[in-house]
This record gives sequence, C-alpha cells and structure tokens, in this order.
Amino acid sequence: MGVENLVIVPQRWDTGGERVKTDKRDARELVDRLDRYLRGNKKVFAVVKVPSPEQEQTRCVAPQRGAILKERNRCVVRGHGMMLVQGVQAPGNWWRPGRWEEFGGKLPGWLREQVALWQKKAVEFEKEVVALNKEITAQTSGKMLPKGLGSLTTALLGAEVLDWSRFKNRRQVASYTGLCPGEHSSGERRRQGSITKHGNPRIRHNLVEAIWRLEKWQPDYPPIKKLLAAGAGRSRKRMAVAAARRLAIDLWRIETGQCSAQSLGLVLMPAAAKA
Repeated sequence: MGVENLVIVPQRWDTGGERVKTDKRDARELVDRLDRYLRGNKKVFAVVKVPSPEQEQTRCVAPQRGAILKERNRCVVRGHGMMLVQGVQAPGNWWRPGRWEEFGGKLPGWLREQVALWQKKAVEFEKEVVALNKEITAQTSGKMLPKGLGSLTTALLGAEVLDWSRFKNRRQVASYTGLCPGEHSSGERRRQGSITKHGNPRIRHNLVEAIWRLEKWQPDYPPIKKLLAAGAGRSRKRMAVAAARRLAIDLWRIETGQCSAQSLGLVLMPAAAKA
C-alpha cells in the first residue's frame, strides 16, 4: 500500500513530569516526534531494526540454544544442590555420562536415584545444545574467521547484528553493544562510571567471552596487549570490557570492508579449523 512503518524503542512521552497520561496526549506527542524525525532529527526516535523473515528464521536458533542451555545448567545446579545438602561435594562436570558412571556409583542408593533424574535431563538438554551448535556453526562454513573467535561465536554475533552495514560509525557499534561507560559530566568536570548495558545483552556476553579466548590465541592483537599489561582485579576487568568494545568495532570494519583483519592485528583462519 506504499506505507512505511517504523518500529521504535518504547519511551515515556511525559517528559515534563506532569504525571498525566492519556491516549490523546500520547498520540499527539508521537505524531509530533514523527514529524521532527522525518524533517531530519534522527535522535527523537530509537528505530529498531526489523529482521526479514529469512533473517528471523536464522536468528531464532540462537535464542533457542540459549534457553536450552539455561535449562541444562538449571538441572545441573539442582542435582548438585541435592548432593550438597547431604554433604557430598560433586566433581566438575559430574553429570556427564562418563563421569556420572564413575562418581554416581559411590552415592547412597536413594540419593543416586534422585540425582539421576536431573542427570538424565541435563544429558538430554546437552544433546539438543550440541545439535543446535552444529546448525549455527554451519552458517560460517567456508569463511575466514579471527583465530580464537570460533565459528559458534561468530555465527551468534552475526545472527544478532543481522546487517553490519546498518551502523554508520564506530560510536553506533559501541552503543549497540552496551559496553560504553556511563557518564555524568558538567562544565569542566567529567565523570565516567560503569558501562551502560544499553544494548543487546547476547552481543555483550559473546564479545566479553571471546576476549578471554583471544587472550590466549591472539596475544598480539592491540587491545589484548593492553589487557595483558593491565594489573589484576578491577583494572583487568575494565580492560577486558574495553577490548570487547574494540573487537565489536573491528568486526564491523572487517565486515563492511573498511579495513583488513591483518591491518587491525587479527590473524585469520578457516572456519572449519579449530583454534
């Protein structure tokens, strides 16, 4: 019908703090901001990227994997908790078939029977996670990826971003990750705090997780050098966050053809190979 639709992030329209909300006021404010947006003020709205049916089909696998992974971990924690109540300290990965056959036989019969229920469920969920991992990693088949990043992480990042070219500059990329520091500044006083977390949480999780792997496999990557030079504790965590933010920007530069991976200090390897 020739109609262009915009999906925007929900926000409060009562900016004056009048504590009056009606459909008429909301509609008037919404139309007023739409007019300003169409006149060129792109900051009045935060427009949401709506995936195509094909993109949504690819993307929905990642949240499904995350949900199943949580269920698996929940079963593991419940079984472990039952053993702790009885004073039994289970070893790591106690629920995996090989470890369970060795460790479970040492438990009292009644306790083994109860814990086995959670162990079986955890194994079932693990099989589903493995199957989804294969489906997700197949999306990166034949590509060259940064060593240590991994096919799974790359595919998960791509499924969330959808289209790297939709970002116009590095600030938009960093803002989308939610890894930018919060700020409260006035006049000559500038104060930055913890990260805003105003973005995609799955992107943020995968980026930070990737940094700890790159610390081993890409020690010459400039942000990793700063991380290795940082001290322990809080300063090290801050440098890891900064490195994750820089990694997102560099991936955007690579995907949009602005820079090569080599010029950014990243070593590439085929997706089929394991780092």
